[in-house]
Amino acid sequence: MKEEFFDVARGQKIYNSIDLLQNDLDEWLLHYNYERPHSGKYCYGKSPTQTFEDSKKLALEKNNEIYTLNISLNKIVRILAIILLVRLCCI
Repeated sequence: MKEEFFDVARGQKIYNSIDLLQNDLDEWLLHYNYERPHSGKYCYGKSPTQTFEDSKKLALEKNNEIYTLNISLNKIVRILAIILLVRLCCI
């Protein structure tokens, strides 16, 4: 943020109050996070906020898949434990 806002703003405008600086910073942050397209990996020209929102959906789906797999593995482990106990009891 230092290089992208303050270094540029310092050369373009003189601020007479913290409030003026804060207003410009707030506007810049809105543009930076919500409007400007980003060229980073997995952004595909979307804004950083849109990329984050899209990734939340994918992360929740992946988390649900892992949770479902965990439940399935726990059931398999319980079934195998029962089979092992039955075999041990029958020996």
